[in-house]
Amino acid sequence: MPARQIRISMDGKGRALNNVFVEQLWRSVKYECLYLRDFETVSELRQGLTEYFTFYNRQRLHQALGYRIPHAVHFA
Repeated sequence: MPARQIRISMDGKGRALNNVFVEQLWRSVKYECLYLRDFETVSELRQGLTEYFTFYNRQRLHQALGYRIPHAVHFA
């Protein structure tokens, strides 16, 4: 270990679980937003992603959260 006790990952190098939550998020973004719409400009893409993340955090029920929305769980 380096002299400053810095570790590369909280779970240890090469752990499959390091990115699992981000991978699940991007899967949802791709299949529920990007693959369903034909964005023609960067502005349209930006607007579409803004709308999707608002939906994702304030309306979409999440099984891992007991079928609650992230906004309600985080700000409870």
